[in-house]
Amino acid sequence: MNENLNTKVVTGKVRMSYVHVWEPAAISEGGDKKYSVSLIIPKSDTKTLGAIKAAIDNALKAGVGKFGGKVPAVYKNPLRDGDAERPDDEAYAGAFFLNANCKTKPGVVNAMRKPIENEDEFYSGCYGYASITFYAFNTNGNKGIACGLNNLMKIADGEPLGGRSTAESDFADIEVPFEAPTGDDGDGLF
Repeated sequence: MNENLNTKVVTGKVRMSYVHVWEPAAISEGGDKKYSVSLIIPKSDTKTLGAIKAAIDNALKAGVGKFGGKVPAVYKNPLRDGDAERPDDEAYAGAFFLNANCKTKPGVVNAMRKPIENEDEFYSGCYGYASITFYAFNTNGNKGIACGLNNLMKIADGEPLGGRSTAESDFADIEVPFEAPTGDDGDGLF
């Protein structure tokens, strides 16, 4: 068995969702806490999707030992269709997605490859690249390929996902007097 099959992918531009890269979180009550992100990949990005499908195939081949010597006919595939599985979520329209996670904190950098320290800078809705690795699992008869999260690079801001709004958008429609009050000027308002 060739253990050197390439199972690592650096994606093209993806949108980040369900971002848990600053503190690990458990998906279910009492579950393992992990760092994670959902990567939304446009269906038009055939290069990234091709690389992911090839890496999943390689992970299946490399993990054949975990599957009892042969690739299972039915297995959990980490690459999922946003149109089919999340038809009511416009962020996932026209896209595939996969959930990547890890037990150790991933590297998170900006476009200049400098670490992002301010947690507000990397959020659900921003855009960037992801370094991910696929691997086989067979747990309690549940067989499939999982997606490990290595590192993330933010390249652009985006509309925040998950109901989070910006202060600018919340107050965009408020008419502010030309000279906004700055303190107590005797009018009793401050």
